[in-house]
Amino acid sequence: MRTLLAASNYAASLCALLRFKEVKSLMRTTIPVARRVLGDDDRITFMMRWNYADALYEDNCATLDDLREAVTTLEETERTARRVFGGAHPNAVGIGRALERSRAALRARETPSRRA
Repeated sequence: MRTLLAASNYAASLCALLRFKEVKSLMRTTIPVARRVLGDDDRITFMMRWNYADALYEDNCATLDDLREAVTTLEETERTARRVFGGAHPNAVGIGRALERSRAALRARETPSRRA
């Protein structure tokens, strides 16, 4: 469990440093382990999925597929967080805000810009 917590904290630090490629790589290998060992309802698993989704949609090089994956990941994570912690819990609220931002990023990318 300590190793998974350290990986989650490391991913959060990498996100803060805008090193999204490294976050995505790390989380793609550690999230499946966290889900298997800790389960989907564990706080560390939530944080890993949240960091992963943030790295997907905050990256300026994000593809449409990345943005869609971020939205899907956050939708699932928010639903589980609300069930486990309740809707007013800070993690559930934070994940909900990240979901709103990821949806906005996806809409902005999917909507063709209008030029005058």
